[in-house]
Formats: sequence, C-alpha cells, structure tokens
Amino acid sequence: MRKISQIINGKRKIIKKPELLAPAGNLEKLKVAIMYGADAVFVGGKEFSLRSQASNFSLEDIQEGVEFAKKYGAHIHVTCNIILHQDNLEGLKDYLKKLDEIGVTAIIVADPYIMKIAKDMKLGLEVHVSTQLSTLNSQAISFYQNMGMDRVVLGREVTYDDLKCIMDKVDVDIEYFIHGAMCIHYSGRCMLSNYLSRRDANRGGCSQSCRWYYDLYQDGELVNQENDMPFSMSSKDMSLVAHIGELIELGVDSFKIEGRMKSVHYIATVVSTYRKLIDTYCEDPDHFQQSDYFEKELLKAANRAFCHGFYYEHPTVNEQLFNMRDEHPTQEFVMRIVDYDKETNLAKIEQRNYFKLGDQIEVFSPHHDNLCFTVKKLYNEDMEEIDVANHPMEILYVEIPYQVLSNDMGRKVRNV
Repeated sequence: MRKISQIINGKRKIIKKPELLAPAGNLEKLKVAIMYGADAVFVGGKEFSLRSQASNFSLEDIQEGVEFAKKYGAHIHVTCNIILHQDNLEGLKDYLKKLDEIGVTAIIVADPYIMKIAKDMKLGLEVHVSTQLSTLNSQAISFYQNMGMDRVVLGREVTYDDLKCIMDKVDVDIEYFIHGAMCIHYSGRCMLSNYLSRRDANRGGCSQSCRWYYDLYQDGELVNQENDMPFSMSSKDMSLVAHIGELIELGVDSFKIEGRMKSVHYIATVVSTYRKLIDTYCEDPDHFQQSDYFEKELLKAANRAFCHGFYYEHPTVNEQLFNMRDEHPTQEFVMRIVDYDKETNLAKIEQRNYFKLGDQIEVFSPHHDNLCFTVKKLYNEDMEEIDVANHPMEILYVEIPYQVLSNDMGRKVRNV
C-alpha cells in the first residue's frame, strides 16, 4: 500500500512526490529540462532507439548528460525501444554494458529480448517497459513485474478509472503520460508510415503520416469540396494539467512529458509549469485551488489544441484535429539570459528570434515568478545601440529594470 501523505505540524503534506520526467533531443535540451525542474530526463541513443529524426545522443553525450544530471540530483533514462529485427542484434550487449558503466539510471525497452538480456547481464541500471507495448491492465503489469522489470510505462489509452484500479493492485513503479502528442494508433503499432513512406515506426523512422493532409473519396468520387480544409486524422495534444492533484493522490510514481523533438523553449515552459504545479499541490494539498494560470502558461509554448486524451473515456470527434492543424504559441521565444549586471541593469543575452525596441518581453525562470519589461535600450556585442535584434544566436545586451538570472528565458508578448 503506497503511503501518499502524512500530517506534519498539523498540516497534511504529500510525502510521495511523483518524479517529473522530461524529454530531450539533445544536450542543450537535457540541461534546460533539468535546470527548469525535471527530476529525470529520457533521451534516445544513436543505437536501439526510436525517433531516428531526433538529434540522438552518442555515448559521450549520454555521459556528459549523466554528469550534469548528478549535480542536480537528477537521473537519465535512455530509450532502447526499437522492435529488434535480425540485423539489429549485433552490439546490443556491449551497448547496454556501456550505458551501465556511464551511470544511466534506466533503459526504456519494448523488445522482450532486450528485457531478458539486460536482466541476465545483472546490470545496475533499471529496465522500464516502454509505452510501445501498450500496457493497459494490472495483469499485464504483474507479468512484467514477474520478469523482473523495475517500472512499467502505461499506454496513453489508460483511463483514470483503470489507473485507479491498477494503482490499487500492483506494487511496481508506474509511469503515466501527462502531456504531449497522442499517437493516432496504439503507440508504435501503426503501419501507415511503413506503407506510405517506407519508414518504419517501430525502428525510429515514423514520418507521422497521420498528420498529413488527405483527399477523401467515396465510391471513387472525390468528396472534398472546393473550400474544404484538407483532411487529417491527427489528434489534439494531451494535457492533464487540471488533474495533477488526482494523479498525485493515486501515488503514480512518474509523470511523463512527451516531446524529444520539441524546442528548448517548449521544454522549459512545460517542465517549469508542471514543476511549479506539482510542488504547489504537494506542499498543501487540502487547500490547493486549481486555477487557469498553469494552462495559460502551457499555452505560451507551441502546442496543438489540448484534450484529456483517454483520461475520461474514449476520445470523441471533439478530440480530433479534422481539417485543421491548430498549432500556435501565444508568445514567441526571443532570448536566453547569459549574464546580468546589477549596476548597469544590462542583461547579456543570446538572441533566438526577432524582436525590436518597444516590444514587451516576459522573462520566465525556474527560480522566480514571470516578469515583464518593455525593450527601451538594445546594444550589439560592441555596445553600439541598435533598434532590432534579427540575427539568431547573436550576443546582445538589453536593459532590464530588474535582476534576472543566467538561463532565464524571454518571450515576446503577443496581442491575442
């Protein structure tokens, strides 16, 4: 029986705080995820991993990531989640051994052979059952637990009622998706990409064919009308921001965010928002009041429209993106703070997107509340005054009337 909370100084507090697990497609994103509050980060190696189009990690990258994570008390999980074909077997044992020596906390696995080999080798790292296996019930979880697996990552199709039953019946670690894109099929089992682009979704090559535009035909006749938007079978993104308290009270061990191919700004925004939400709830759950603040923060990153996925029941037509893409941030990532001089009020920044004098910028951080300022003075690296910042990654100086910190980020406020 999981003990979730206890009374401390007359107030109930959550003592079983869930791990916040964030995605990272490269080292920069890994470091940002950890600095902005992730307890653990999952990455893909250059071998035996899905998401072949992501900037996957070499062993040297993974080692650097592990060393960085240790400074923050965080952990690194590596996806080894391809479905092995005969030509994928070579080098597997050596690769797992190297991951273990580097200090990786866990590997995320879909193929039973990798599960068996990892356990037979008696490695120190944990073996987690990937969501690719679509584990949706307590009996399947018990099966993997009996195989010696350390954690099961549930399929996105698990409803709240099913999750509640699962948490009552099993005592192995459970990882649950709380935010990100939804696969239109059972995750990893779709063959559209294989047939339409000859890219294998189960070996990291998914071309996201479900998000393509299609013409509709019925009995050989084109159904699309002249002014119709192209048809797509894409889903809205999952966001369980309004249900984090319920999931914490169930004792879920790890909350997973999807999106290894997302931007640095997306990672920072989403991770910091859920970090603050989890910490606020756990500090005083009985007096926590849900507000729209956290959802509004999430909307400042590039997302599709949000839905609850399968949390309540099977999604309806309202959870689909038929005839539309619908991906639009309300604010645009324009700067990353490098340093700040309190005497001159000048922040040294790394420019990321276009902004100019007169623009309103919101600075956000894992260490302080969001703060806004208007760009009144802007200088290039030679300290010459300029009117616009239009060269990505250029080092500039901008006057900010309050102290900001290294690795804070700024986004341009849009009029919406």
